[in-house]
Amino acid sequence: MNFKDVLSKIVKGKKLSYHEIDYVITNFTNDNINEEEMSKFIMEIYKKGLTFKETLYLTNSMIKSGEILDFSKINKTIVDKHSTGGVGDKITLIVAPIVATNGLGVAKMSGRSLGLTGGTIDKLESIEGYNVNLDKNEFINQVNNIGVSVISQTDKIAVADKKIYALRDKIGAVDSIPLIASSIMSKKIASGANIIIIDLKVGNGAFMKDIKSAKKLARTMIKIGKKWNKKVVVILTDMNAPLGKSVGNALEIKETIDFLNGTYQDKRLKTLSSTVAAYMISKGKKISINKAYTLAKETLENGTAYNKFEKWIHCQGGNLSELKDNAKTLEVFSDKDGYIDEINAEKIAIICNELGSGRSNKRTTIDYGVGIVLNKALYDKVKKDELLATIYYNETKEKERLVEQLKQSFKIIGIKPKEKNIIISIIS
Repeated sequence: MNFKDVLSKIVKGKKLSYHEIDYVITNFTNDNINEEEMSKFIMEIYKKGLTFKETLYLTNSMIKSGEILDFSKINKTIVDKHSTGGVGDKITLIVAPIVATNGLGVAKMSGRSLGLTGGTIDKLESIEGYNVNLDKNEFINQVNNIGVSVISQTDKIAVADKKIYALRDKIGAVDSIPLIASSIMSKKIASGANIIIIDLKVGNGAFMKDIKSAKKLARTMIKIGKKWNKKVVVILTDMNAPLGKSVGNALEIKETIDFLNGTYQDKRLKTLSSTVAAYMISKGKKISINKAYTLAKETLENGTAYNKFEKWIHCQGGNLSELKDNAKTLEVFSDKDGYIDEINAEKIAIICNELGSGRSNKRTTIDYGVGIVLNKALYDKVKKDELLATIYYNETKEKERLVEQLKQSFKIIGIKPKEKNIIISIIS
């Protein structure tokens, strides 16, 4: 077998065997196939797609390219969740302590962002002292003792996926259902949990722009999960507006604290957090979804989720009273009266990236303190000259342009708009 023969076969539209796909993945992982050759292979998948069987072959090869975690030493049922990104997405920070308080284990490896805003690990690293690099025994012991630990994704899991993902981004082959499904599921299956809840974002602030494609991706991931005896639930959620009031690393930690201690709870953020937590609890404890919703609500309201959050952060060396949040502020006011019909998530993310909240490559240094806080939420009434949002910045010479860009992220209309549920669909 050689690469040219496999490439020729996919170019001609012929189906690939497991051994052919595994040959390509293994040899690319081991640097026996170069990036130029692999780019051609990926682009053929991007243009022609794969059958489900081929997608499963691709996923399996990516799983076995690295380590598969063993959680047999953890004394709790492990449940995992995955988000496909989003703007202001702090769901892991909120649901992990809720789920752990209800007796389940959240042993989660999260990533840093290579996008416009920070990933979960970036947000946690905005807490002074937080250790994202526990070794395997420390990680397992913490989950056994308090039910939750979130660390940085190891380089040993789904090794092929990291190389392929970087190449996909480089050649513009990101929005391909077989490539997305194999990427997500190879990491999740290799990460060890048997129950996986996926928060699949749809809208202008997500890589999935339309519901039809998102549903197709969801069904593909669920079918892959079944082949590996994993219970997978996919929650399709709206990402046309930011999630919660804050976008930025330390700013999102502050909002998480406010949310868990009951100081401020954005409606859309509460709906999504409760839904993800409830499905994790329902599947993990084998109880009805209604009972799981009740448990999640009680955990939030009685303060035990916040206590668990504090304990989790403290156990990993973090000090919540010391955030890397040094930044100047710039207030943005409304030009007219009306109701907020849209807060464009993509435009908000672009501004935050310019401020320094995300990274374009692994070497980019993040400014943990910068970002945007929305002083008005979607569907709120607003008056002329009322505060719309606050920009947190450190280095910018174009304040007036940023203010104007942020104003353009808001669509204000004369009549109160009909509210849309952030939950689009639940597929299992």
